[in-house]
Amino acid sequence: MRWVVRLVVALIVLVGLAGSAVYVLARLSLPKIDGEIKVGQTLAGPVDILRDRHAIPHIRASSRNDVAFGLGYAHAQDRLWQMEIQRRVAAGRLAELFGNPALNTDKFLRTLGIRRKAVTAFAALQPATQDTLQSYADGVNAFLASHTGPLPPEFITFDVKPEPWTPADSLGWLKMMAWDLSGNWGSELARLGLSRRLSKQQIEEFYPPYPGDGPVALADIGNLYREVAAALDIDQLLKILPPERPEGIGSNNWVIHGKSTVTGQPLLANDPHLGLTSPAIWYFAHLITPLGASIGATLPGVPGVVLGHNGRVAWGFTNTGPDTQDLYIEKIDPNDPARYLTPDGSAAFVKRQEVIKLRGDSDVVLTVRETRHGPVISDVHDRAQRLIEPGYVLAFAWTALRDDDTTADSLLGLDSVTDWKSFNENLRRFVTPQQNIVYADREGNIGFVAPGLIPIRRPDNDLKGLSPAPGWDARYDWTGFIPFDQLPRSYNPPQGMLVTANHKIVPDSYPFFITSEWAEPYRARRIENLLKERNVHSVESFKQMQGDTLSTMATDILPLMLAVPPKTSPRNAEVPGSHAMLATWDGNMTINRPEPLIFQAWYRELSRLVLADELGEAFQPLWRFRPVLMKNILSNHDGQGRWCANVATGAATTCADLIAESLDRALDDLKARFGSDLARWRWGDAHATRAPHRPFSNIPVLRRLFEVSVPTPGDAFTINVGRSDMGNEADPFGNHHAASLRAIYDLADLNRSQFMHSTGQSGHVLSPHYRDFATPWAAVDYIPMSMRQADFEAGAQGRLRLTTRQ
Repeated sequence: MRWVVRLVVALIVLVGLAGSAVYVLARLSLPKIDGEIKVGQTLAGPVDILRDRHAIPHIRASSRNDVAFGLGYAHAQDRLWQMEIQRRVAAGRLAELFGNPALNTDKFLRTLGIRRKAVTAFAALQPATQDTLQSYADGVNAFLASHTGPLPPEFITFDVKPEPWTPADSLGWLKMMAWDLSGNWGSELARLGLSRRLSKQQIEEFYPPYPGDGPVALADIGNLYREVAAALDIDQLLKILPPERPEGIGSNNWVIHGKSTVTGQPLLANDPHLGLTSPAIWYFAHLITPLGASIGATLPGVPGVVLGHNGRVAWGFTNTGPDTQDLYIEKIDPNDPARYLTPDGSAAFVKRQEVIKLRGDSDVVLTVRETRHGPVISDVHDRAQRLIEPGYVLAFAWTALRDDDTTADSLLGLDSVTDWKSFNENLRRFVTPQQNIVYADREGNIGFVAPGLIPIRRPDNDLKGLSPAPGWDARYDWTGFIPFDQLPRSYNPPQGMLVTANHKIVPDSYPFFITSEWAEPYRARRIENLLKERNVHSVESFKQMQGDTLSTMATDILPLMLAVPPKTSPRNAEVPGSHAMLATWDGNMTINRPEPLIFQAWYRELSRLVLADELGEAFQPLWRFRPVLMKNILSNHDGQGRWCANVATGAATTCADLIAESLDRALDDLKARFGSDLARWRWGDAHATRAPHRPFSNIPVLRRLFEVSVPTPGDAFTINVGRSDMGNEADPFGNHHAASLRAIYDLADLNRSQFMHSTGQSGHVLSPHYRDFATPWAAVDYIPMSMRQADFEAGAQGRLRLTTRQ
């Protein structure tokens, strides 16, 4: 037996030595942040990168392009793996790393042609923008050429060496950001699928109008598409293709005039809500040239400050959520399968081939077809091909697939705007995604504009972009775009404040159609009410607002649920107690209480009981918070209480029956997940962040090391947003989308502006700055980011100088 013991000891020693070697190797891959590095590229002068006490680089150079070079170098030092994954996503090249599990994603993105459109977009940009993008790419490549030692552990694990960075890699990621913020095509497919189960009236109830608006006049989809719907297995397509844009995805921003602030100058707040990732999507930086400076949030892989200020003007983005995507059902020419029908006869599909390299297997050759509307996405998936009968295909139109996407001109021009006029002129070249941009300047002015290309649809278009349209019928074609000067905007409004939170931003009299799918106004109304509660605001009051956890959705819906008296349940003696707790709950989604968790679980089970029988197989992909629908049903608005009857069994159940049963089911579920002691349940434990790392979140033994997770408050409708995925049976309460960034700008002294993002500056798991922002971010704390040299040099961690190799 001694030899067995010795063998085990020897193995433990070997594993320990191997682990130590891996740790030392990984430590060697941390970036150099002090001293001088000579690079092969020609610089106009030295580029200095000083990292302050929070590891934020303050990059100084003699020209804009050299600063872009320095930012590219710093991004590559701190976020190289993130950048590698992002450009592979846009290019449809994940399968080269991850093999067959990534193949369908690659097929879809190759079909969209994101990388191809990024290449063509570069040619449409202004020469100065092209130069900046190239200088940024040169900076990334200078790091790749000058770096000694190993790359971060992900590169070692997958045995991959980064290829040279190109401007198209940067533009491709901008398009992927637009993709995350643009999609309504999931709801188009959903409406078509629901037309096979529900009446026109039920579909209009399931997708209710914006509060205060009348129903959107919509064609009877079931009759219009009876033949087409039979040819498309919509239920299966919904499982394959991207889902509806979820609630809570968007952002908050607001700005107030100096007449309502303690300093007499404007205050501006912004917190964009995006999917959480490890590392965070944002990276803070300060860019300095003799001609000016900018500071704020950058996107690794992209030059320039996207959200921030330039010392004169501050700005913040939220998503408008316009309908800039349409699906078209194209009919193949029955006489020639290589052609499809148009209003003017038949036209040939444009075809191209894409070769996808598959790790550990042979290359996959994909034939992509395009129509006059856009790529044929029904060819994207082997199973989708089997689901669609011969004779029809599904094509996709999107403004971001235009060859003349000049959005980068606008984003990179924000550093030099000086006033409202130049701000608007700069945004003329903003294409996608349409954003609500609030503005404030040092002269005391505030404003708002929503730039971007928004399709104009004909008056006789009775689908309004809400369901796939017949591609052979000209009335469904786009006829142009809303002129820039007629896009929504406001400047120094009489009320002295501007708020956008993805809600409806135009009056009923606005002459153009933007969308009928605005976000519910819960967040917007809460922000407006909090702004009006005080006569005078400060940076501190804005911090309190960004941390606000009152769910006005909960306070809106819960009374209808509590109206059903509690009964002692054979399964759950806790029913009366939980009911009583919720009756005295104030609706705050705080981390240290059980009430938010009980409410969420109760609502979740109630929505299942109410909707699953009508929706059938479509329920799971469409299972999410639908508070306007649920309120209409529970209050029996226009007789909508009929949704509570069980159409699957024919049982005449009432909404009161379902409310009682759903609380029982919710308590069953919570006991199974969190134990039987209700008093120990905590919303924060269930609602911790789920910020995945690609790909190590998929490996349980590595997930804890690479994935940043902290308890968080909020829900999809609080100002301090935290969206969970109720359709995820394994983790229905985890926080997947939240305030990816928070910023508050004080126009009296922009050096007092406050920032925070969700992880840390580094993407290297062994860096002390990989997750150091996570806990303060969850607590709604901030760091100051100042342009004053004395401020950012205090406690600096290192100064790196880049010079041209002679």
